[in-house]
Amino acid sequence: MKHMSTYCQVLGTHAGKGNTVSHSHRKTRRRFEPNLQRKRYFVPSLGRRVTLTLTPRGMKTIDKHGIDAVIGRLIANGEIRP
Repeated sequence: MKHMSTYCQVLGTHAGKGNTVSHSHRKTRRRFEPNLQRKRYFVPSLGRRVTLTLTPRGMKTIDKHGIDAVIGRLIANGEIRP
């Protein structure tokens, strides 16, 4: 199980690193945070709701493959408990 504060549970997207560049071209370090959303899904195979931290692209992945397939993969990876 991952213990990162900001990452997509479906895709694994996490914060990137880079520079803020000023007009005078000085560089200071910064983080590029992903667009994370907390979303609840009802999982028929588990018979309960599951709250996931996702990016919009992760939501599209669930729409494409189905919640049962994605949750099955998360359980197999140890990301969530059954």
